[in-house]
Amino acid sequence: MTDAGQLMRLSVVLPTFNECDNVEPMVNALLSLGDQYDLELLFVDDDSNDGTSEKVRHLAHHHDSVRLIRRVGRFGLSSAIKEGILDATGDVVVVMDSDGQHEPAAVAQAVSALLASGSDLMIGSRFHHQASIQGLSEQRERNSTWANAVARFSLPRYRHLTDYMSGFFALRPERCLPFVRQVDVNGFKFLYELLAISHGHLAVAEVPLRFQPRTAGESKLNLAVIWDLGVSILHTLLLRMVPRRAVSFALVGATGIGIHLLVFAVMQQAVGLSFEQAQVVAVVCAGCSNYLINNVLTFRSQQLSGMALVFGLVRFLLVTSLGMAANVGVSSAFFRQVSPQPLLALLAGIAVDFVWKYAASSRFVWNSP
Repeated sequence: MTDAGQLMRLSVVLPTFNECDNVEPMVNALLSLGDQYDLELLFVDDDSNDGTSEKVRHLAHHHDSVRLIRRVGRFGLSSAIKEGILDATGDVVVVMDSDGQHEPAAVAQAVSALLASGSDLMIGSRFHHQASIQGLSEQRERNSTWANAVARFSLPRYRHLTDYMSGFFALRPERCLPFVRQVDVNGFKFLYELLAISHGHLAVAEVPLRFQPRTAGESKLNLAVIWDLGVSILHTLLLRMVPRRAVSFALVGATGIGIHLLVFAVMQQAVGLSFEQAQVVAVVCAGCSNYLINNVLTFRSQQLSGMALVFGLVRFLLVTSLGMAANVGVSSAFFRQVSPQPLLALLAGIAVDFVWKYAASSRFVWNSP
């Protein structure tokens, strides 16, 4: 209850993408909290193609507490959570999945614990000693345990926590909003980013979570999510001094180095090309590989497809040609004048190439500053 004797305003943010079959059961379960709170159920939908937005709109016509934000031209889990929190009007905001794996009954438990403890942020933990997990396979549970161990190392001020990747948490907006505003919307693991940005300035506690099997729809876990987590952790370990996308670009570049060295060896030893000729072929092949991988992972929010993907490759090769030329020039000069070791010469050229590729392709290929 508020000081005026009214029910406390509680906002529940529910990011959705193709969760049509889960929306109505979730609303019906959450509406039972209406006798405890002045309830706002805020669905943030990434323009689902299965009728999710239409289902939420229909429910909103019958329940005043249901609201819909339908996003067109922007997408992503962290982006949806951030937008939902910023648009929420509650005195307390709860973020939870809309797929049924987070029990609606846990909302009241998390809010009560948040208010009673005086914490700023209350996390629903799947790995609390009193928690139970039914909605994760053994493989995913092992992977999550490993990811949490790495995350704990990267966030020394929050080492008392057990679940840094949870999608269920309650927060006090007045304390958390300054940090929420800084969260990089290109990520998937919003909670981890929030904790990393806050640098230990939030009072954070946990409640056990009963993590349930998904009842309908498909899991959104894919390679991009796993990649994003690795980038987030490395970004934090680098003290966030390097742009997040530059970290991802560099990791992709590391795969390109392997392709570069392999192609160079084949062109020089199997085909019989000179150092300079083999280097040119290797630079172009590595560039094409980096372009395709970055399109899927680093710049997925601006991901190109169809003919745009083809034209993007041509544009990428054109705008990065200066870096490629510098790569060939520096490596050849290094090989001829500094050291006859091909590996050292190749790495010298790659280092020069990387800086130009990241800056030029970000701006002129994916139109991302």
